[in-house]
Amino acid sequence: MKIKKIARYSAMGLATVASISLTSCNKIPEELPNILWIVSEDNSAYFTGCYGNDFATTPNIDKLAGEGFLYTHAYCTNAVCSPSRNTIITGVYSASNGNEQMRSNYPISDEVHTYAEYLRQAGYYCTNNSKTDYNTPSIDPNEIWDESSNKAHYKNRPEGKPFFAVFNSMTSHESSIFRQIPTAELRHNPEDVPLPPYHPETPEMRHDWAQYYDMIEDMDTWVGDLLQELDSLGFADNTIVFYYGDNGGVLARSKRFIYETGTQIPLVIRIPEKYKYLYPAKKPGDKVDRIVNFVDLAPTLLSIAGVPIPDYMQGKAFLGKEKTADPEYTFMSRQRMDERYDHVRAVRDKQYRYIRNNMPFRITMQHVAFLFNAPSAQSWEDAFKAGKNNEVQSRFFLTKPVEELYDTENDYWEINNLADDPAYADVLERMRNALDQWEKDYFDAGLVPETDYENFMGNASMYDYMRSPACPFNKLLEASRLATLGSAQDISQYIEYLKDENSAIRYWGVTGLLIHNDNAQDAIPALMESANDQSAAVATLSAETLYNLGEKEAAIKTYIRLLQDTVNYSMTDRNYALNSIDAINDASPEIISVVQKMYNEKSASVRGFARYSVYDISMSDYLLRKWGILE
Repeated sequence: MKIKKIARYSAMGLATVASISLTSCNKIPEELPNILWIVSEDNSAYFTGCYGNDFATTPNIDKLAGEGFLYTHAYCTNAVCSPSRNTIITGVYSASNGNEQMRSNYPISDEVHTYAEYLRQAGYYCTNNSKTDYNTPSIDPNEIWDESSNKAHYKNRPEGKPFFAVFNSMTSHESSIFRQIPTAELRHNPEDVPLPPYHPETPEMRHDWAQYYDMIEDMDTWVGDLLQELDSLGFADNTIVFYYGDNGGVLARSKRFIYETGTQIPLVIRIPEKYKYLYPAKKPGDKVDRIVNFVDLAPTLLSIAGVPIPDYMQGKAFLGKEKTADPEYTFMSRQRMDERYDHVRAVRDKQYRYIRNNMPFRITMQHVAFLFNAPSAQSWEDAFKAGKNNEVQSRFFLTKPVEELYDTENDYWEINNLADDPAYADVLERMRNALDQWEKDYFDAGLVPETDYENFMGNASMYDYMRSPACPFNKLLEASRLATLGSAQDISQYIEYLKDENSAIRYWGVTGLLIHNDNAQDAIPALMESANDQSAAVATLSAETLYNLGEKEAAIKTYIRLLQDTVNYSMTDRNYALNSIDAINDASPEIISVVQKMYNEKSASVRGFARYSVYDISMSDYLLRKWGILE
């Protein structure tokens, strides 16, 4: 794959790139406000006192909320940092960029630029301290920022220049609960922690919750230090301060999962008196119920700075001259998380959350290696295996419904699925249609399986392919909806999709057959053919459907071919097949042999923690341990 974005920055120079995009720029305000972004890792709004949690210890964030405006409906796009940061820096949904996987190595379109470029062109000194993680090789931090390092600071700006500065804290990151602090040293008592109904009462679970509250308290101290520094340097009166979390989390079933706990982030904005024309409500201390998404941050920055918002940006400004009317909905998405594949879309209005599981044949709590470093996550899985969980606690280790609908404002933990309740049929249909319209409006790249990305985008990007004449977009949209929301009566159409020249259409055909495999006996001849498909996703799901239909020998033969063929199938392809092998729970000698051979050949050169970024090795390691081959 050829990446052209970084070279383009270097060859043309930042000012040239930005000036191309900023022609016909409006008159810039005489005094641009400084802007300070304070970003914490992995914490949902739930963990702060100002959002109503009396158990949380967050005096500095709470004080900031009293001096500013607290957004009650602020959301990340992907429930995990890198795809969300891709959205933030570009103002384009990561699912539209083609970068929603955790992690992604795909380019963004040459049409798409970063907000830092526009702000620098407008006269800002822009610094980032120091996390980047933009989920694409197309963005070079050293090119878009004046400085991006752990020493970057607005204090280094040239005299008289307004600044835009980002400070990121890892204190509250998920990894902060991987090693348990002795209980006697915790400031929050594990016995007093309120647990959600889906978490079992295990010592590890209570301990991790309490330890994370300690990490939140430490992070809050860091926020206070940054605010004190701003004040001591005399900048508080002319600096707009944003505080937000980069995604929700962090206990299992929050981060990575597009429920409220994974997607609702704290967002507090303090605006000095001199910029009161930007106030989103009557006075500081007021709450703002406008729905805000990370995709809205970039256009909002440009609106504050008086910079025209480029047409490709998909968010809506919620402050400044180009502030828009309040949106009715916001949207979230999920695809691969490290080594584990899933495909989920969600839409939220001010009361309800609708989730569409496009891979309902995968369990919610797939064993992501990084996630299960947490003792609490492992204890939850152990309790499930031991039969100690109740129905609510168990359901996340079982396959999912295609649709979920929650009255989130009255069911914060989202455990009462209303999708099959006739009383909510109108709400369900309205939310379904809103999600369909979002996929259509923003050319959702998730309509194509990741295994086929490089075949379709060539030297461009998925953003470009989805908008090109070569993409049968409307047919993809139709096929995806029929596959997930169809019925046994649509089996013949799924079989017809398997004959399509476009592999993504074939993918939705086999997805429909796998979802409805109890009624798919007539599809066996077509599945025998599609098990040899050049698309690894099509071949894999064909094998899985055949396996479920009793054609185990043919299925195993396909899996072995996928794992052994390193010429026609990539690491991504093999990992996709390994996910499927785990789902069918097959431990036949032929499968064990080929997985062990692959693991032995590749793991020898990959040691320690780094091996978990090589996803087919991580999956083969997991399977071999599951089968008792490795200890």
